[in-house]
Amino acid sequence: MWVLDPHSGGVKIPKRLQPKIKERILAYAQENYGEHFIRLDIRFRSQFCYINAYKEPSIPDGFPPPEYPETKEKYIEKLRNDPIKLCRIRYFIENRWSFSYFSYSNMQYEPSVLDNGTFFGTLEEAFESSTMHLTNG
Repeated sequence: MWVLDPHSGGVKIPKRLQPKIKERILAYAQENYGEHFIRLDIRFRSQFCYINAYKEPSIPDGFPPPEYPETKEKYIEKLRNDPIKLCRIRYFIENRWSFSYFSYSNMQYEPSVLDNGTFFGTLEEAFESSTMHLTNG
């Protein structure tokens, strides 16, 4: 018996669609979450689209302590370039994607249901489901 598994398989994302996909994600992210990140990195590999965010770090007053091995400026720059792995979305057809969020507890992508309550959704719904890492902490 064949069963559809939203977290296996998929279709390689065509090169011609990649710029359009990236544009859609960036537009949605900027409009709805622009104040939570300084830039996004969107990469494609076979049937997957990976989305990472970069945030402006929040540094407490008095940091760094005198014995800290690097300057405040170097520390801030290091944090600005440390990605927050948001999600990996899997392509099936246009507007039919499955979603895996990045779990920092076990350092891997974990299959998940989208916020819409289903296993499949649009690019925008997949991004929306990944925003817990952007809006917390």
